[in-house]
Amino acid sequence: MKVLYSISLMMAAAVLMALSVPVHASTMDDRIELSAKQSYVFKTYLQGDDIKIQSKDGAVTLTGTVSENSHKSLAHETIAGLPGVKSVDNKLEIKGAPPTANSDAWLRDKVKVTLLFHRSVSAGTTSVDVKDGIVTLRGDAASKAQKDLTTEYAMEVEGVKGVKNEMTVTKAPEKTRTVGEIIDDASITAQVKMTLLYHRSTSAINTKVETKGGAVTLYGKARSAAELSLATKLANDVDGVKEVNNRMTIE
Repeated sequence: MKVLYSISLMMAAAVLMALSVPVHASTMDDRIELSAKQSYVFKTYLQGDDIKIQSKDGAVTLTGTVSENSHKSLAHETIAGLPGVKSVDNKLEIKGAPPTANSDAWLRDKVKVTLLFHRSVSAGTTSVDVKDGIVTLRGDAASKAQKDLTTEYAMEVEGVKGVKNEMTVTKAPEKTRTVGEIIDDASITAQVKMTLLYHRSTSAINTKVETKGGAVTLYGKARSAAELSLATKLANDVDGVKEVNNRMTIE
């Protein structure tokens, strides 16, 4: 009887374990999908896009349409940074014909995205036009320092040949977020990655970015001390970043 009782207990335990695995996986997948939709990036930058998220055992598939190529990359990087995500299959399509690489439209999108992520400039009051690789900036800046920094960020986007800054310095308020709004770690990681990718001096760096509680850690190799320092500076100015720990090494 004792032997039969033990066998029965073992069988019951095995059944419970078998049943709990898919339940656990399903819960994790639901959490991934919900976290993505509630992330700062999806709610702020991708809210106008039609993005469908499906996670199965941590393998995420993205389908639907986005307005521009940078949104496709941003969605991918945000999802990849979520806990529990093992892989991302990005099947997102771009509405209309995507701009040709290095074209004026392509550069305009990159400059706009670059300005969008930085807290020290005001992307909301800045219009960007590009012709023959020359960027023209118009709008309002809260100070001359902000105007100059906007020029610097635009000039350093890979492919830009020059910048004409026609912005007006006014008493316009600095870009602020809603009181109590918190930018999640996955959104911060995505913004830092794309910021480094779009900057001409850091675009070639193979950098790994990790974020925990707003604290960003950079790993990888820089070609010089100046490049390493620049990566820290750029990451520090991204929305939501509280501090940057640069653990990159110099080749």
